[in-house]
Parts: sequence; structure tokens; C-alpha cells
Amino acid sequence: MQPGVCVPTAAVLGLFCRGCLSKARSVPGSLSCLHRQMSRWNSQDTSSPPSSQENPRILITGGLGQLGVGLAQILRKYYGTENVILSDIKKPQPHVYDNGPFVYADVLDYKHLRELIVNYRITWLIHYSALLSAVGEANVALARKINITGLHNVLDLALENCLRLFVPSTIGAFGPSSPRDPAPDLCVQRPRTIYGVSKVHGELMGEYLHHKYGLDFRCLRYPGVISVNTPPGGGTTDYAVQIFHDALSTGHHECYLRPDTRLPMMHVSDCHRATVEFMQAPECQLSLRTYNIAAMSFTPEEVAQEIRRHLPHLKVTYNPDTVRQTIADSWPVRFDDTNARRDWGWAPVYRLEELVSDMLRSIRDKRTNEGLPVS
Repeated sequence: MQPGVCVPTAAVLGLFCRGCLSKARSVPGSLSCLHRQMSRWNSQDTSSPPSSQENPRILITGGLGQLGVGLAQILRKYYGTENVILSDIKKPQPHVYDNGPFVYADVLDYKHLRELIVNYRITWLIHYSALLSAVGEANVALARKINITGLHNVLDLALENCLRLFVPSTIGAFGPSSPRDPAPDLCVQRPRTIYGVSKVHGELMGEYLHHKYGLDFRCLRYPGVISVNTPPGGGTTDYAVQIFHDALSTGHHECYLRPDTRLPMMHVSDCHRATVEFMQAPECQLSLRTYNIAAMSFTPEEVAQEIRRHLPHLKVTYNPDTVRQTIADSWPVRFDDTNARRDWGWAPVYRLEELVSDMLRSIRDKRTNEGLPVS
């Protein structure tokens, strides 16, 4: 269905169109979330569904990782501070408590997650809890529990409570047999890490529940995400964050990938904006449930050269780590994000030049404010 023919009818979980409702009703024996939602509206003492201006109530799992705190800040500006609940199993810094609601949530504890969803009247769930690629390979059993069992808990609760569910995927969802330059949305994937396997599993389970039961499942395959505020968390693309910190602290970076290893990357601001715009998009604009999003692709040597335009003294040595280099060699060189651009208007802002300038400025300011030396 083309975006121009969407006719919104309700928006507790966002915007539904009549075409989407018809599709959900056509599923034999469907337990569609939309059916249940309409039943709830019809049981209320009103002649029309809730206003399309009603704000979602949002729970973010794994919120103290690289992306949760920043995304929560943006969503709170849109929907109100009290409507966005950040959660994790770790104790946050004081400023996280000061900026809005934070609760303890273990994605392996199904009963407690259900209580949070009911008590906080959650309508959107953003599921960031995961062990990343390199860390997952070092602890496969734990990665399987968090990345798969935790995902199943979230999927079941989203279906039961008619939630709009966002689960990020990754370049790690592709494997050595995938097209690499560029990797399209739909192709052979077959990853060779537990992280990648769990992400493909999540993509397919979410799409299955959408097509069978009407779950409003949404997924973006993130490139390597580059940000200032959160330290690297065990991913294969983490060098692209660490190199900026090293450039301004010691002037030397030892890279665990070869200098010519090209991977898709993205500034965190573009990543947050893509996530928000995708969550806000009407369902009937989405031809897919899982989309690639792209911004730039570069190698360690290319980002080092761009940093040297600002800091000529930077020295980079290369000591490839077998595990992470093997992982990187199986991933795409570039993403094809044509469908995201066409369906819901995705377009990045940051190129390599802007990314490098912003990262160096932000880290320099942060180190100065913390009283740390700047190289």
C-alpha cells in the first residue's frame, strides 16, 4: 500500500490504517493485536477510539548500554519525561535518575517484566538488552540466554499486551555467504556468531508473529554506531569509538582490525533519529518489518587519516585479533537501505568528515570538564 492511501483510525500503539486492519482480519484464526485493541476500545464508554495525539508509554530494556540513555532523552522531548521508562540490571549514574524514570528490569524474569508493563501501562517496548558480538563469542551460554530467551520473553509480552515492539538487529546478522557490497534487506544471511544467529532469529520470530497474529514488530539493522557518552561494549566495530579517545589521551591507538577492513558505520545521532522516525511511521507505510539503515562505510586507515587532519601526531599500529577480524571479514562492506529511504523517508545527516569533527570536539570537551589532559 502506498503511503498516500493510509487512513488512520487509531493510535494507542501508533497509527493503524484500514488497510492494515483488513490484512490482520484476513488471517485465519488470528489472535491479532489489532483485534484485541479494537475490542478494548469498543468495550469503553465512548463512541470513538482514543485520540491520535495520545502519547505512547515507552519501556527501554538494556537502557544503560550504548544507546538507551540517549534515545530516552530524545523520546522524552517528544512524549514527556514520565512516559519513557529506562531499565537495566545495573545501577545507573545519578544523572540518569535525575533525568527521568529508571527501574530495575531483568529480561530473563518474565513475571517482573509483565508487572512493569502492566503497572506502567506500557504501549511501546524498545528491547536493547543483548550481549554484543565479541563478548558473546567469549560466553556463548550467557549470550544464548540473554539474546534468545530474553527476546522470547519480550516477544510474548508484546503480543499479550498489544505493544509496538522495536528490536534492533545488526550488520552481524549477515555471514560469509551474504552479498557484501552492498548487502540488501532480503538475502542469504547465515551468520557465524551467536550474536548474529540470535539477531536473525529475532528478525524471523518478529516477522512471523506479525504475519500470523498482527504483532507490530519493527526492526532496524544498525551499522557500527559511534558515540561519545558510552564506552565500547564488546562489539567488533568498537575500535571506531576507541580511536577517538586514544587520539586525545595518548596520541596512540592499537587497532585490532587490519587497516583495510571496511565496515558500515553511523553517528549515534543518526541512529537515534532513525529509530524514532521508524517507530513513528504509520504501519501501512512499511513494506518490510526489518530494514537496513546506512550512513557511511570506512576502514581503520581512512578514519585515522581523517583524524590526522585535526591531530597530525596520531599514531596507529595494527595488531589484528583473530576472533574480531574473522567476524569483521564475514560482515557486509556496505548496506543497501533503499527500502528505508523509500518507505519512511530515512536519510542520514553525518558523513565521515562531520562525524570525526563532532567526536573530537565532544571528547575534548568531556575530558576538559573532567579535568583530564588532552593530547
